[in-house]
Amino acid sequence: MSVRRLSLIVTGLVLAAPVWGKSKEEKTLPTYVATARTVAVLVDPQAGIDVEDPRANQIAQKDVETALANWGRFEMVMQPAVADLVIVIRKGHGRLVDDTIPDARQNNRAGVINPTDNGIQVGAQHGPPPIAGPGDTQDAPQSATPQPRVPQPGSQPQLEVGGTEDSFVVYQGGRSDPTDSPSLWRKDEKDGLHSHDVPVMAEFRKAVAAADKAAAAKKP
Repeated sequence: MSVRRLSLIVTGLVLAAPVWGKSKEEKTLPTYVATARTVAVLVDPQAGIDVEDPRANQIAQKDVETALANWGRFEMVMQPAVADLVIVIRKGHGRLVDDTIPDARQNNRAGVINPTDNGIQVGAQHGPPPIAGPGDTQDAPQSATPQPRVPQPGSQPQLEVGGTEDSFVVYQGGRSDPTDSPSLWRKDEKDGLHSHDVPVMAEFRKAVAAADKAAAAKKP
């Protein structure tokens, strides 16, 4: 394939695909967030595995969970269907168009999340474990250090367009795929998921505090 033809293909993809760093940011959470008690943190199902940094999304997921554990406002769960809120994260890329490998198993983690003095740990599941995807195991306890996913056999690199900024999106829980519903709040920010301080968490905490204040004002 000629350089000119490849350039035309990439240009067409950039023009046709939505850039998820330009989405409208929700500034106010609904007041019912004040009664939310549980939260699940997922990697964006549409995010591919960065060829140059395959653990990027997993590390960001662990960092957000650790920040939530240190905050203590919510109890963390692993299944979005039983969570009051679901946070979907996605690490940005250094380039507008990047090579990634699709892998739908990024959110297949068996076990439960246990806060520790040093953050969080994915531990043993009590009760029936979730069904694992092909190639997954359910051995427990697991290390709190994310292990890189081995792409499924036959996975081929793809061009992932857009997303130079980190994405942090909040959805209402109670369903297996919360991304089917409109988001409650989002923040797209360069290095917003920077390890290990996770600057976007400060913005989310302010939004939750505002929802708590608004809910209190509505009480008679």
